[in-house]
Amino acid sequence: MGLGGCIILIAAGAILTFATDWHMKGVNLDLVGLILMAVGLIGVTTFTSIARRRRVVVPPPTTLVEEERHHHRDGYGDGYGI
Repeated sequence: MGLGGCIILIAAGAILTFATDWHMKGVNLDLVGLILMAVGLIGVTTFTSIARRRRVVVPPPTTLVEEERHHHRDGYGDGYGI
């Protein structure tokens, strides 16, 4: 279940708990709403902890840059006359 599904569970639970006054025989809709909100919150925390672990950034390995050494031949240091 993704983050969107968890948010939908929280919203549906809040609607059942706070915005309805339906009475069903044998079903307590307030309790069902609280359970849905709790499951949604558990899902959000699980999703964010997994996403945080996936986002660990490993720095790229450092590359060794060697200096270029110019070999001077016959006294010419600028590359002409080689």
